[in-house]
Amino acid sequence: ETSRGGHKKRHCVSRLPSIHRPSVQHPPPATMAESSNADATTSTARSSTSGSLGASAATAALGGLMGSVTEKFHSSGASDAVSRVSANLPQGTKDLFSSAKSKFFKREHLRSPTIFFGLGEDKPFYLEKNPSLLMPRLKHNVSFFYLNYSILTAILFVLTVLVSPSALIGMFLLAFAWMSVIKSTQDGEMKIKGVTISQKQAMLGMSAISALVLIYLLSHIFWWTMFTSGFLVGSHAALRDASMHKDEEDKVDMVGDLTLDEEQSAFLGDEV
Repeated sequence: ETSRGGHKKRHCVSRLPSIHRPSVQHPPPATMAESSNADATTSTARSSTSGSLGASAATAALGGLMGSVTEKFHSSGASDAVSRVSANLPQGTKDLFSSAKSKFFKREHLRSPTIFFGLGEDKPFYLEKNPSLLMPRLKHNVSFFYLNYSILTAILFVLTVLVSPSALIGMFLLAFAWMSVIKSTQDGEMKIKGVTISQKQAMLGMSAISALVLIYLLSHIFWWTMFTSGFLVGSHAALRDASMHKDEEDKVDMVGDLTLDEEQSAFLGDEV
C-alpha cells in the first residue's frame, strides 16, 4: 500500500501461538421420561412426608386438647362432685354401669390413629360403588371403630359446650346445686321448711331437675353434635377400607398346654 509521499507501508501481523484447550465432555441431557419420573418420585416423597407430619401434628393437638380439658375438669372440683354422686348411687346401679363399661368400653377396642386413618396402607380410603360390598363395609367399620366414633362424638360435644357461655353457666349452676344437695344429705336426710326429705328422694328429684335443665340448655348443642358427628362417622365408615383388619375379630386367646394324641401330632408335625 502506498502512502501520499510515495512510500510503501507494510503491515506487520504478529501471530500468537495457538493454545489447545482440552475438550470437555458434557453429560447427555436427561430425557423427558427420566425427569418426569424423578419429579414424580420427589413429589410422592414430599406428599408422604407431609401426610405423616400432618397426622402426627393432629394427634399431638388432640392429645393436648384432651389434656387441657381434663385439667380444667379436675381443677374446677367437678371430679370430686362426680365421686360423691357415684358413692351415693345404689349398688344395683353401680353393677349395671360396671357391666356396661366392661362390655362396651374395653381398652383393646380403641383403635390407634394408624389403624383409624390407615397410615401406611396403599388405599385406606376409597368410594365403593358396589352396594353389595358397601353394606358389609359399613357394618364392619361401625363394629370395629365404634369406640373411636363414640370418643369423637364426645369430643365434639365437649368442644361445643366450651364455646357456649350459656351452657357453661347453666352446667356450673347445676353442679353447684348437686354439691349443695349432696352436702345437705350427708346424714341421710335433709329438712326444707320442716319437711324431711331422704337422700334417695333428693337424688331422684335432682336427677329429674337436671334432666329438664340439660334438655333446655343442651338441646341445640346435642342436635348439632349429632349431625356433625353423624356426618363424620358416616363418611369414615363409608370410605375407610379396613378389610385387612377383619381377621383380628376372629382371634381367640388360648392359655394352657395342648395335649395331642399320636395321630394329631403326626398330622400337625413336630412344631406343636
